[in-house]
Amino acid sequence: MVTWVILSVFIGVLLVGAPIGVALVLSSGAVLYFMLHIPVVVMAQRMFTSIDSFSYMAVPFFMLAGAFMSAGGVTRRIVDFASALVGAMAGGLAQVVSVSGMFFAALSGSSAATTAAIGSAMIDEMENRGYGKAFAAAVVAAAGTVGIVIPPSITMVVYGVVAECSIGDLFLAGFIPGIIMGLSMCVVNYFIAKKRNYRGEGTMSLDETWRAFKRCFWALLMPAIIIGGIYGGIFTPTESAAVAAVYGAFIGMFVYRELKWRDIPKVLLKAAMSTTMIMFVVGGANVFGWILTNAQVPHKLGALFVSITSSPVVFLILVNLLLLFLGTLINASAAVVIVTPILLPVALSMGIDPVFFGAIMVVNLAIGCITPPVGLDLFVVSSITGISIDRIIKEIVPYLLVLLAVLVFLTYFPSVTLFLPNLLGS
Repeated sequence: MVTWVILSVFIGVLLVGAPIGVALVLSSGAVLYFMLHIPVVVMAQRMFTSIDSFSYMAVPFFMLAGAFMSAGGVTRRIVDFASALVGAMAGGLAQVVSVSGMFFAALSGSSAATTAAIGSAMIDEMENRGYGKAFAAAVVAAAGTVGIVIPPSITMVVYGVVAECSIGDLFLAGFIPGIIMGLSMCVVNYFIAKKRNYRGEGTMSLDETWRAFKRCFWALLMPAIIIGGIYGGIFTPTESAAVAAVYGAFIGMFVYRELKWRDIPKVLLKAAMSTTMIMFVVGGANVFGWILTNAQVPHKLGALFVSITSSPVVFLILVNLLLLFLGTLINASAAVVIVTPILLPVALSMGIDPVFFGAIMVVNLAIGCITPPVGLDLFVVSSITGISIDRIIKEIVPYLLVLLAVLVFLTYFPSVTLFLPNLLGS
Protein backbone atom coordinates (compact mmCIF):
# COMPACT_ATOMS: atom_id res chain seq x y z
CA MET A 1 0.00 0.00 0.00
CA VAL A 2 2.78 2.43 0.95
CA THR A 3 4.55 1.76 -2.36
CA TRP A 4 1.51 2.59 -4.48
CA VAL A 5 0.70 5.72 -2.48
CA ILE A 6 4.20 7.20 -2.63
CA LEU A 7 4.49 6.46 -6.36
CA SER A 8 1.04 7.90 -7.08
CA VAL A 9 1.71 11.10 -5.14
CA PHE A 10 5.14 11.42 -6.75
CA ILE A 11 3.78 11.07 -10.30
CA GLY A 12 0.85 13.36 -9.50
CA VAL A 13 3.13 16.13 -8.22
CA LEU A 14 5.34 15.76 -11.31
CA LEU A 15 2.34 16.03 -13.61
CA VAL A 16 1.36 19.41 -12.17
CA GLY A 17 4.80 20.70 -13.15
CA ALA A 18 6.68 20.63 -9.84
CA PRO A 19 10.48 20.19 -9.93
CA ILE A 20 11.77 16.67 -9.35
CA GLY A 21 13.23 17.52 -5.93
CA VAL A 22 9.92 18.95 -4.71
CA ALA A 23 8.05 15.89 -5.98
CA LEU A 24 10.40 13.55 -4.13
CA VAL A 25 10.17 15.49 -0.85
CA LEU A 26 6.39 16.02 -0.95
CA SER A 27 5.58 12.39 -1.77
CA SER A 28 7.99 11.12 0.90
CA GLY A 29 6.73 13.59 3.50
CA ALA A 30 3.10 12.73 2.81
CA VAL A 31 3.70 9.00 3.33
CA LEU A 32 5.84 9.50 6.45
CA TYR A 33 3.32 11.81 8.13
CA PHE A 34 -0.09 10.46 7.09
CA MET A 35 0.59 6.73 6.68
CA LEU A 36 3.60 5.84 8.80
CA HIS A 37 2.93 8.52 11.46
CA ILE A 38 6.61 9.43 11.63
CA PRO A 39 7.49 13.06 12.45
CA VAL A 40 8.44 15.01 9.32
CA VAL A 41 11.62 16.15 11.08
CA VAL A 42 12.92 12.62 10.49
CA MET A 43 12.83 13.34 6.76
CA ALA A 44 15.00 16.44 7.21
CA GLN A 45 17.44 14.46 9.34
CA ARG A 46 17.55 11.67 6.76
CA MET A 47 18.15 14.14 3.92
CA PHE A 48 21.04 15.73 5.80
CA THR A 49 22.73 12.49 6.80
CA SER A 50 22.43 11.12 3.26
CA ILE A 51 24.57 13.92 1.84
CA ASP A 52 26.89 14.19 4.84
CA SER A 53 29.70 12.42 3.01
CA PHE A 54 33.25 13.48 2.17
CA SER A 55 32.88 12.05 -1.34
CA TYR A 56 29.94 14.36 -2.08
CA MET A 57 32.28 17.34 -1.67
CA ALA A 58 33.38 16.53 -5.21
CA VAL A 59 30.03 17.79 -6.52
CA PRO A 60 30.39 21.53 -5.65
CA PHE A 61 34.06 21.55 -6.65
CA PHE A 62 33.41 20.00 -10.08
CA MET A 63 30.52 22.43 -10.52
CA LEU A 64 32.83 25.29 -9.61
CA ALA A 65 35.53 24.05 -12.00
CA GLY A 66 33.03 23.97 -14.86
CA ALA A 67 31.71 27.44 -13.97
CA PHE A 68 35.24 28.90 -13.88
CA MET A 69 36.11 27.30 -17.21
CA SER A 70 32.89 28.52 -18.85
CA ALA A 71 33.33 32.10 -17.59
CA GLY A 72 37.02 32.09 -18.48
CA GLY A 73 36.58 31.84 -22.24
CA VAL A 74 37.06 28.08 -22.54
CA THR A 75 33.83 27.44 -24.45
CA ARG A 76 34.85 29.64 -27.38
CA ARG A 77 38.28 28.03 -27.63
CA ILE A 78 36.81 24.54 -27.55
CA VAL A 79 34.35 25.47 -30.31
CA ASP A 80 37.23 26.90 -32.38
CA PHE A 81 39.25 23.70 -31.95
CA ALA A 82 36.26 21.51 -32.85
CA SER A 83 35.61 23.70 -35.88
CA ALA A 84 39.19 23.24 -37.06
CA LEU A 85 38.84 19.47 -36.65
CA VAL A 86 35.46 18.78 -38.27
CA GLY A 87 34.09 22.09 -39.55
CA ALA A 88 34.89 21.26 -43.17
CA MET A 89 32.78 18.08 -43.10
CA ALA A 90 29.20 17.96 -44.37
CA GLY A 91 27.01 19.64 -41.78
CA GLY A 92 30.09 21.39 -40.44
CA LEU A 93 28.51 23.39 -37.62
CA ALA A 94 26.44 20.41 -36.46
CA GLN A 95 29.65 18.36 -36.34
CA VAL A 96 31.31 21.15 -34.37
CA VAL A 97 28.49 21.00 -31.80
CA SER A 98 28.80 17.24 -31.31
CA VAL A 99 32.59 17.31 -30.97
CA SER A 100 32.47 20.39 -28.71
CA GLY A 101 29.99 18.55 -26.50
CA MET A 102 32.53 15.78 -25.90
CA PHE A 103 35.29 18.25 -25.06
CA PHE A 104 33.14 20.39 -22.77
CA ALA A 105 31.75 17.30 -21.03
CA ALA A 106 35.31 16.61 -19.89
CA LEU A 107 35.23 19.95 -18.06
CA SER A 108 31.70 20.36 -16.74
CA GLY A 109 30.47 16.98 -15.42
CA SER A 110 26.90 18.00 -16.18
CA SER A 111 24.63 17.51 -19.19
CA ALA A 112 22.72 20.74 -18.50
CA ALA A 113 25.94 22.77 -18.22
CA THR A 114 27.30 21.23 -21.43
CA THR A 115 24.05 21.91 -23.28
CA ALA A 116 23.81 25.49 -22.03
CA ALA A 117 27.43 26.35 -22.80
CA ILE A 118 27.47 24.89 -26.32
CA GLY A 119 23.94 26.08 -27.08
CA SER A 120 24.67 29.67 -26.12
CA ALA A 121 27.72 29.67 -28.37
CA MET A 122 26.36 27.80 -31.40
CA ILE A 123 22.60 27.90 -31.92
CA ASP A 124 22.40 31.46 -33.26
CA GLU A 125 25.44 30.84 -35.46
CA MET A 126 23.84 27.70 -36.92
CA GLU A 127 20.61 29.58 -37.63
CA ASN A 128 22.54 32.38 -39.35
CA ARG A 129 24.26 29.81 -41.60
CA GLY A 130 20.95 28.35 -42.80
CA TYR A 131 20.41 25.48 -40.36
CA GLY A 132 16.87 25.07 -39.07
CA LYS A 133 16.57 26.44 -35.56
CA ALA A 134 14.73 23.36 -34.27
CA PHE A 135 17.43 21.16 -35.80
CA ALA A 136 20.15 23.26 -34.19
CA ALA A 137 18.42 22.94 -30.82
CA ALA A 138 18.13 19.16 -31.26
CA VAL A 139 21.83 18.78 -32.13
CA VAL A 140 22.85 20.77 -29.05
CA ALA A 141 20.52 18.83 -26.73
CA ALA A 142 21.79 15.50 -28.05
CA ALA A 143 25.43 16.63 -27.70
CA GLY A 144 24.76 17.52 -24.08
CA THR A 145 23.93 13.93 -23.15
CA VAL A 146 27.61 12.99 -22.95
CA GLY A 147 28.02 15.57 -20.18
CA ILE A 148 27.25 12.97 -17.50
CA VAL A 149 29.12 10.11 -19.20
CA ILE A 150 32.57 11.50 -19.98
CA PRO A 151 34.43 12.25 -16.72
CA PRO A 152 34.38 14.13 -14.48
CA SER A 153 30.72 13.12 -14.19
CA ILE A 154 28.60 14.34 -11.27
CA THR A 155 26.21 11.41 -11.74
CA MET A 156 29.07 8.92 -11.53
CA VAL A 157 30.22 10.55 -8.30
CA VAL A 158 26.71 10.01 -6.91
CA TYR A 159 26.68 6.38 -8.06
CA GLY A 160 30.13 5.79 -6.61
CA VAL A 161 29.01 7.07 -3.20
CA VAL A 162 25.74 5.10 -3.16
CA ALA A 163 27.29 1.88 -4.51
CA GLU A 164 30.53 2.26 -2.52
CA CYS A 165 32.38 1.83 -5.79
CA SER A 166 35.66 3.36 -6.99
CA ILE A 167 34.90 6.78 -8.47
CA GLY A 168 38.23 6.70 -10.33
CA ASP A 169 37.29 3.42 -12.04
CA LEU A 170 33.87 4.84 -12.90
CA PHE A 171 35.51 7.88 -14.48
CA LEU A 172 37.68 5.61 -16.64
CA ALA A 173 34.63 3.54 -17.59
CA GLY A 174 32.89 6.63 -18.93
CA PHE A 175 35.50 7.62 -21.51
CA ILE A 176 34.91 5.07 -24.27
CA PRO A 177 31.06 5.01 -24.03
CA GLY A 178 31.01 8.83 -24.08
CA ILE A 179 33.26 9.01 -27.12
CA ILE A 180 31.21 6.36 -28.94
CA MET A 181 28.04 8.34 -28.18
CA GLY A 182 29.60 11.55 -29.51
CA LEU A 183 30.96 9.95 -32.68
CA SER A 184 27.64 8.21 -33.38
CA MET A 185 25.93 11.60 -33.32
CA CYS A 186 28.52 12.87 -35.81
CA VAL A 187 27.43 10.07 -38.15
CA VAL A 188 23.79 11.15 -37.81
CA ASN A 189 24.83 14.75 -38.51
CA TYR A 190 26.55 13.63 -41.71
CA PHE A 191 23.53 11.84 -43.18
CA ILE A 192 21.10 14.62 -42.22
CA ALA A 193 23.49 17.21 -43.69
CA LYS A 194 23.70 15.29 -46.96
CA LYS A 195 19.92 15.08 -47.14
CA ARG A 196 19.36 18.77 -46.35
CA ASN A 197 22.45 20.11 -48.11
CA TYR A 198 24.09 21.54 -45.00
CA ARG A 199 27.61 22.25 -46.23
CA GLY A 200 30.89 22.34 -44.36
CA GLU A 201 32.61 25.53 -43.32
CA GLY A 202 36.04 26.29 -44.82
CA THR A 203 38.71 23.69 -45.52
CA MET A 204 40.69 21.30 -43.37
CA SER A 205 44.04 22.80 -42.36
CA LEU A 206 46.61 21.13 -40.15
CA ASP A 207 48.17 24.49 -39.31
CA GLU A 208 44.87 25.97 -38.17
CA THR A 209 44.04 22.81 -36.21
CA TRP A 210 47.38 23.00 -34.42
CA ARG A 211 46.91 26.69 -33.61
CA ALA A 212 43.38 26.02 -32.30
CA PHE A 213 44.70 23.13 -30.22
CA LYS A 214 47.38 25.32 -28.65
CA ARG A 215 44.75 27.92 -27.76
CA CYS A 216 42.67 25.42 -25.78
CA PHE A 217 45.48 23.13 -24.62
CA TRP A 218 45.38 24.28 -21.00
CA ALA A 219 41.64 23.67 -20.79
CA LEU A 220 41.89 20.18 -22.31
CA LEU A 221 44.65 19.35 -19.85
CA MET A 222 42.24 19.37 -16.91
CA PRO A 223 40.77 15.85 -17.44
CA ALA A 224 44.31 14.47 -17.72
CA ILE A 225 45.25 16.14 -14.45
CA ILE A 226 42.19 14.66 -12.72
CA ILE A 227 42.64 11.09 -13.96
CA GLY A 228 46.43 11.19 -13.77
CA GLY A 229 46.36 12.57 -10.24
CA ILE A 230 43.91 9.93 -9.04
CA TYR A 231 45.80 6.97 -10.50
CA GLY A 232 49.18 8.45 -9.74
CA GLY A 233 48.22 8.41 -6.07
CA ILE A 234 48.61 12.19 -5.79
CA PHE A 235 45.07 12.86 -4.62
CA THR A 236 41.69 11.20 -4.10
CA PRO A 237 38.74 11.73 -6.49
CA THR A 238 37.26 14.24 -4.04
CA GLU A 239 40.54 16.11 -3.74
CA SER A 240 40.85 16.06 -7.54
CA ALA A 241 37.63 18.07 -7.72
CA ALA A 242 39.16 20.79 -5.54
CA VAL A 243 42.29 20.74 -7.70
CA ALA A 244 40.10 21.09 -10.80
CA ALA A 245 38.31 24.11 -9.31
CA VAL A 246 41.59 25.86 -8.47
CA TYR A 247 43.00 24.96 -11.87
CA GLY A 248 39.89 26.31 -13.63
CA ALA A 249 40.15 29.61 -11.78
CA PHE A 250 43.88 29.89 -12.51
CA ILE A 251 43.44 29.19 -16.23
CA GLY A 252 40.56 31.64 -16.57
CA MET A 253 42.30 34.46 -14.68
CA PHE A 254 46.00 34.15 -15.51
CA VAL A 255 46.28 32.17 -18.75
CA TYR A 256 43.25 33.17 -20.81
CA ARG A 257 42.71 36.32 -18.72
CA GLU A 258 38.98 36.48 -19.41
CA LEU A 259 37.86 35.68 -15.86
CA LYS A 260 37.93 38.90 -13.84
CA TRP A 261 37.79 39.42 -10.10
CA ARG A 262 34.38 41.08 -10.50
CA ASP A 263 33.09 37.84 -12.12
CA ILE A 264 33.99 35.67 -9.12
CA PRO A 265 30.83 36.34 -7.03
CA LYS A 266 28.59 35.53 -10.00
CA VAL A 267 30.51 32.33 -10.76
CA LEU A 268 30.39 31.23 -7.11
CA LEU A 269 26.65 31.91 -6.95
CA LYS A 270 26.04 29.92 -10.15
CA ALA A 271 28.01 26.94 -8.85
CA ALA A 272 26.31 27.16 -5.45
CA MET A 273 22.83 27.18 -7.01
CA SER A 274 23.62 24.20 -9.24
CA THR A 275 25.11 22.28 -6.32
CA THR A 276 22.15 23.07 -4.07
CA MET A 277 19.67 21.78 -6.64
CA ILE A 278 21.60 18.54 -7.12
CA MET A 279 22.10 17.87 -3.42
CA PHE A 280 18.45 18.67 -2.64
CA VAL A 281 17.42 16.11 -5.27
CA VAL A 282 19.90 13.56 -3.90
CA GLY A 283 18.64 14.09 -0.32
CA GLY A 284 14.99 13.80 -1.38
CA ALA A 285 15.74 10.72 -3.47
CA ASN A 286 17.48 9.10 -0.51
CA VAL A 287 14.37 9.50 1.68
CA PHE A 288 12.20 8.26 -1.20
CA GLY A 289 14.44 5.19 -1.62
CA TRP A 290 14.52 4.61 2.15
CA ILE A 291 10.73 4.38 2.24
CA LEU A 292 10.70 1.98 -0.71
CA THR A 293 13.37 -0.13 0.99
CA ASN A 294 11.34 -0.35 4.20
CA ALA A 295 8.38 -1.41 2.06
CA GLN A 296 10.59 -4.29 0.80
CA VAL A 297 10.48 -3.08 -2.79
CA PRO A 298 14.13 -4.06 -3.45
CA HIS A 299 13.49 -7.58 -2.17
CA LYS A 300 10.31 -7.97 -4.22
CA LEU A 301 11.81 -6.50 -7.38
CA GLY A 302 14.94 -8.62 -6.99
CA ALA A 303 12.82 -11.74 -6.56
CA LEU A 304 10.84 -10.76 -9.65
CA PHE A 305 13.95 -10.37 -11.78
CA VAL A 306 15.38 -13.68 -10.53
CA SER A 307 12.08 -15.43 -11.28
CA ILE A 308 12.11 -14.04 -14.81
CA THR A 309 15.70 -14.87 -15.70
CA SER A 310 19.06 -16.00 -14.41
CA SER A 311 20.84 -14.62 -17.48
CA PRO A 312 22.93 -11.49 -16.86
CA VAL A 313 22.25 -10.25 -20.41
CA VAL A 314 18.48 -10.58 -20.07
CA PHE A 315 18.67 -8.91 -16.66
CA LEU A 316 20.61 -5.99 -18.16
CA ILE A 317 18.03 -5.66 -20.94
CA LEU A 318 15.26 -5.46 -18.33
CA VAL A 319 17.29 -2.91 -16.37
CA ASN A 320 17.79 -0.86 -19.54
CA LEU A 321 14.05 -0.80 -20.17
CA LEU A 322 13.36 0.19 -16.56
CA LEU A 323 15.97 2.97 -16.56
CA LEU A 324 14.87 4.31 -19.95
CA PHE A 325 11.37 4.60 -18.52
CA LEU A 326 12.59 6.23 -15.31
CA GLY A 327 14.71 8.62 -17.37
CA THR A 328 11.54 10.04 -18.88
CA LEU A 329 10.30 11.00 -15.40
CA ILE A 330 13.21 11.86 -13.11
CA ASN A 331 16.72 13.23 -13.51
CA ALA A 332 19.85 11.13 -13.44
CA SER A 333 21.09 11.80 -9.89
CA ALA A 334 17.70 11.05 -8.35
CA ALA A 335 17.32 7.86 -10.36
CA VAL A 336 20.79 6.66 -9.29
CA VAL A 337 20.05 7.20 -5.59
CA ILE A 338 16.67 5.45 -5.80
CA VAL A 339 17.49 2.55 -8.11
CA THR A 340 21.07 1.57 -7.20
CA PRO A 341 20.26 0.03 -3.78
CA ILE A 342 17.44 -1.92 -5.44
CA LEU A 343 19.19 -3.26 -8.53
CA LEU A 344 22.88 -3.45 -7.64
CA PRO A 345 22.56 -6.44 -5.23
CA VAL A 346 20.79 -8.42 -7.96
CA ALA A 347 23.45 -7.42 -10.49
CA LEU A 348 26.23 -8.52 -8.13
CA SER A 349 24.51 -11.86 -7.51
CA MET A 350 24.60 -12.45 -11.28
CA GLY A 351 28.31 -11.68 -11.48
CA ILE A 352 27.94 -8.27 -13.15
CA ASP A 353 30.83 -5.88 -12.48
CA PRO A 354 29.61 -2.91 -10.38
CA VAL A 355 31.71 -0.45 -12.42
CA PHE A 356 30.18 -1.71 -15.67
CA PHE A 357 26.71 -1.64 -14.12
CA GLY A 358 27.22 1.95 -13.02
CA ALA A 359 28.43 3.01 -16.45
CA ILE A 360 25.44 1.36 -18.14
CA MET A 361 23.10 3.08 -15.68
CA VAL A 362 24.63 6.46 -16.46
CA VAL A 363 24.42 5.93 -20.25
CA ASN A 364 20.74 5.00 -19.84
CA LEU A 365 20.05 8.09 -17.78
CA ALA A 366 22.03 10.28 -20.17
CA ILE A 367 19.59 9.22 -22.90
CA GLY A 368 16.83 10.26 -20.50
CA CYS A 369 18.14 13.83 -20.78
CA ILE A 370 16.53 14.06 -24.24
CA THR A 371 13.35 12.06 -23.63
CA PRO A 372 10.12 13.82 -22.60
CA PRO A 373 8.45 14.73 -20.34
CA VAL A 374 11.42 15.44 -18.04
CA GLY A 375 14.27 15.65 -20.55
CA LEU A 376 16.50 18.23 -18.92
CA ASP A 377 18.49 19.06 -22.06
CA LEU A 378 15.25 19.66 -23.96
CA PHE A 379 14.18 22.29 -21.43
CA VAL A 380 17.61 23.94 -21.55
CA VAL A 381 17.64 24.38 -25.34
CA SER A 382 13.97 25.35 -25.34
CA SER A 383 14.74 28.18 -22.92
CA ILE A 384 17.71 29.29 -25.05
CA THR A 385 15.84 29.24 -28.36
CA GLY A 386 12.22 29.86 -27.39
CA ILE A 387 11.20 26.85 -29.49
CA SER A 388 8.54 24.50 -28.15
CA ILE A 389 9.77 21.13 -26.93
CA ASP A 390 7.49 19.21 -29.33
CA ARG A 391 9.29 20.78 -32.33
CA ILE A 392 12.67 19.87 -30.88
CA ILE A 393 11.55 16.28 -30.22
CA LYS A 394 10.70 15.77 -33.91
CA GLU A 395 14.26 16.68 -34.86
CA ILE A 396 15.92 14.73 -32.06
CA VAL A 397 14.43 11.31 -32.92
CA PRO A 398 17.39 10.18 -35.15
CA TYR A 399 19.84 11.00 -32.33
CA LEU A 400 17.69 9.16 -29.81
CA LEU A 401 17.62 6.06 -32.01
CA VAL A 402 21.38 5.98 -32.54
CA LEU A 403 22.01 6.46 -28.81
CA LEU A 404 19.73 3.51 -28.10
CA ALA A 405 21.77 1.46 -30.58
CA VAL A 406 24.95 2.47 -28.71
CA LEU A 407 23.33 1.38 -25.44
CA VAL A 408 22.55 -2.06 -26.88
CA PHE A 409 26.13 -2.38 -28.15
CA LEU A 410 27.62 -1.46 -24.77
CA THR A 411 25.25 -3.84 -22.97
CA TYR A 412 26.33 -6.82 -25.09
CA PHE A 413 30.04 -6.00 -25.01
CA PRO A 414 31.03 -5.11 -21.41
CA SER A 415 34.71 -5.35 -22.34
CA VAL A 416 34.39 -2.09 -24.29
CA THR A 417 33.31 -0.18 -21.18
CA LEU A 418 35.73 -1.96 -18.86
CA PHE A 419 38.77 -1.71 -21.14
CA LEU A 420 40.27 1.37 -19.48
CA PRO A 421 39.38 0.42 -15.87
CA ASN A 422 40.96 -3.00 -16.42
CA LEU A 423 44.00 -1.45 -18.08
CA LEU A 424 44.63 1.41 -15.65
CA GLY A 425 42.37 0.81 -12.67
CA SER A 426 43.02 -0.82 -9.34
